[in-house]
Amino acid sequence: MKIINYSEIEDSFFEQIDYESLDCAKEIVKKVKKEKDKALIELSKQFGDGNFINSEDFIVKDEEIDLAYKKIDKELLNALKTAINNVKEFSIQQFSSIKNLEFKKNDSILSHRIVPLKSVLCYCPGGNYPLLSSCYMTIVPAIVAGVEEIYLTSPRISAEVIVSAHLSKASKIYKLGGAQAIAAFAFGTETIKPVNKIVGPGNKYVAAAKKEVYGSCDIDFIAGPSEVLIIGDDIKDAKIIAADMLAQCEHDKDARAYLITDNKELASLVQIEAQNFLKTLKTAPIASVSFDKSICVIVDNINQAIELSNKRAPEHLELLVSNPSLIKDKFTNYGSMFIGRNCAEVFGDYCSGTNHVLPTNKCASYSGGLSVFDYVKIITSQNLSESYSKELSKTASILASAEGLYAHKLASDLRSLS
Repeated sequence: MKIINYSEIEDSFFEQIDYESLDCAKEIVKKVKKEKDKALIELSKQFGDGNFINSEDFIVKDEEIDLAYKKIDKELLNALKTAINNVKEFSIQQFSSIKNLEFKKNDSILSHRIVPLKSVLCYCPGGNYPLLSSCYMTIVPAIVAGVEEIYLTSPRISAEVIVSAHLSKASKIYKLGGAQAIAAFAFGTETIKPVNKIVGPGNKYVAAAKKEVYGSCDIDFIAGPSEVLIIGDDIKDAKIIAADMLAQCEHDKDARAYLITDNKELASLVQIEAQNFLKTLKTAPIASVSFDKSICVIVDNINQAIELSNKRAPEHLELLVSNPSLIKDKFTNYGSMFIGRNCAEVFGDYCSGTNHVLPTNKCASYSGGLSVFDYVKIITSQNLSESYSKELSKTASILASAEGLYAHKLASDLRSLS
């Protein structure tokens, strides 16, 4: 971990990843759009994601689901049920906060309706680790929102992922991954129906493909490597901070971990504790590479820490400071906040109930994390009285004339004559 002073911060601290350069993802998307199932079979073999004979092999069958339940132990099954219930409970509470709206004005009715999307694809990464938690994080809010068709896909799918997706009530489970899977569900193939929206984390090729298909369907956001930013001030928390940083670093070698503190001794202790953990950590080959690229910034005061955090817009923000309640509302750009030493970031990853699909790569400066709101659309309607219609026609006609849209003016004027 590199330790620097506030005055030494470089632009790289705030860098974003450029996905435009991933031309191979664009070519994959084009190939799938053109060749459909044939391309999926070829690309899956090419990238080692599956040796499919025909398109029927894309879908996880009932007997495979039954076998998956037999493969996992009861302790994991119970943990999955607990986590799914917590995510479901939080999603239900979220959903209850948005309502259909109708109000009257001048004997007219203006309204909006909350309508669920018809279909979504939930992507579950299959790279270094089987992220079974991504299944229920993406599927459960869709269930609560009332989405009719919910598909889960993952490359090199495991028994744990199958059970997680099945418990979460996925409509179908697929064995496809990478940019080709994103393209297939965006445009459709002979056997795959195109969806309204694609959600879920993935590697840089998945992210690039999501960017490429946006417009044909909606997406959640373009996410980069996992990241955490911790603001700490107490040397007693050195072990916790080191562990929380390594928890992000073990995702992959491009993951990011930041520590901001006004305590130089804490910075040194975190460095020592992390190196001690890495001696026995099974994921040390990955975590150590990422931790070496981690950055600790020594600030003069908490205001500098708040400034840096809001500018960095981290995926995960931890406040391990005295009296966090006094400053928590000053943070405006983050995916999810974890307040106090009791709030391990990994609880949010797995089972507290909030969603772990969060904006990275500075996307938190304009977007929140995945939620039940991502699976609905708000559509408006109006039912105007004759008197209010005539009143509005005067305003609309003036504005239409100013824009030079005379058919607009005609349509408006006719209402004033009725």
